[in-house]
Amino acid sequence: MRLKFVACAVLSAALALVAAPGIVGSRTPSPVRAIEAAAFQPLQSEVSDVTTSVVTAADPALRSANSLDASARFAEPAAGAAVQPRVQAAARSQPVPGSSATIKPPKYTLHGLASFYTNGTTAMRLPAGTIIRVCGAGGCLDRVVNDYGPSAAFKPVRIIDMYRPDFFAVCGCASSAGVAQVVVSIY
Repeated sequence: MRLKFVACAVLSAALALVAAPGIVGSRTPSPVRAIEAAAFQPLQSEVSDVTTSVVTAADPALRSANSLDASARFAEPAAGAAVQPRVQAAARSQPVPGSSATIKPPKYTLHGLASFYTNGTTAMRLPAGTIIRVCGAGGCLDRVVNDYGPSAAFKPVRIIDMYRPDFFAVCGCASSAGVAQVVVSIY
């Protein structure tokens, strides 16, 4: 009996939620209307004599303090006046960028074994988002830890599980290798 009551209450609540938009006041968008012809005014330009101008003058209270009116004149330089030379800034030498790179020192480093798996992640027993540099016989890669592992129960103990292409880029070993010696710098 109690289960039947609960089922009826849940069904009633679901139906109320489905019907709620109509009750709340949902409505369809208003239809698109054409713009009335009275909204447009004819305009005459200096080039065409077809229509007459109906544009009214702007309110003088809204005019800018430096606005130009019909009686304003522009001052032109005299024909024989000497032109002032432009002052050039002194040329400044810029330092030449160097081609060397520096890497900030890591917080600490770990030496141990790395293994690979095809999960597409870099796993260490560190918080996710930790930036690391993994170096091996084949080179170095910078990565961000985005998975937790490998398990400490594995013997020999591994310090990192890497994505398969990353592992072989770092270890520089044959594809039959399962683990490689690496140095992991934690930043």
